[in-house]
Amino acid sequence: MIEIECIVDSKSLLGEASYWDGQANVLWWIDIWGPTIHRTDPATGKDDTWTAPEYLGTLSVREKGGLVVSMVSGFYFFDPATAAFTAIADPEVELEDTRFNDGKTDRQGRFWSGSMFEAPGKTPAKIGSLWRLDADLTAHKVIDGVGCSNGLAWSPDSRTMYFTDSHTNLVWAFDFDPATGNATNRRIFIDLSAEGFIVDGATVDADGCYWLTVPFKGKVRAYDPAGKPMRTIELPFDLPTCCEFGGKDLDTLYVTSATLRRDAAVLKGQTKPGGLFAIRGLGAKGLPLVPFKG
Repeated sequence: MIEIECIVDSKSLLGEASYWDGQANVLWWIDIWGPTIHRTDPATGKDDTWTAPEYLGTLSVREKGGLVVSMVSGFYFFDPATAAFTAIADPEVELEDTRFNDGKTDRQGRFWSGSMFEAPGKTPAKIGSLWRLDADLTAHKVIDGVGCSNGLAWSPDSRTMYFTDSHTNLVWAFDFDPATGNATNRRIFIDLSAEGFIVDGATVDADGCYWLTVPFKGKVRAYDPAGKPMRTIELPFDLPTCCEFGGKDLDTLYVTSATLRRDAAVLKGQTKPGGLFAIRGLGAKGLPLVPFKG
């Protein structure tokens, strides 16, 4: 039986970027608009937080200690012990109307974060890109012409990369070269146009199935490696944002959520919207995440 539990009633504006640290057995995640970095220990319920100087995008544990994060102005190292942020690179310094968003490390330890258009009052434009930060701290543009980067994940063998632009109803698959980090041969993997759904955060399990969140519709869905729908989990809140497997056996799916631009009437009847949720009993297991090697 599936069990859905809110483990941190954080009331986040825009929860995102869940990362299970298998060494410390804690979940790192963020509230983009907080802007807050969270470290949650599911065993004790303790939730440590740090405030960032600007909107956050995503994060990863760093092999050399601390974290690597993306924010509005690019890539940074973060030291939880001192709460210090150290700038690495700002590959979109010339763009005023973008900020960094969803991403994660690939299985080779490179850090990825895509940018998105964010300029209230202006007409949305596809001026964002998906960026890769290599271990030598050089940044490389992999995909351009993006409205809102999301849904990044890799197959267990690292031969396929998945990605979505949340200004569309599509998830794409790419041929991925694990040695170089290059992505080619884009094709449609999932088309949600008929339902009018978009995709936010996503992950891949040990069997190669792609798990995605459907924001505003209160759903997590799983698709097999061929893009065939397998199952849908209905959530007690309408705005899930990101999902990642964690726990000792990597069999708990952690889901972040959001309350952004939601008034009391919309949130009425929902269970702890903006919280961090744990879904157990799915019968699926995730893959260990790789720290950033830079």
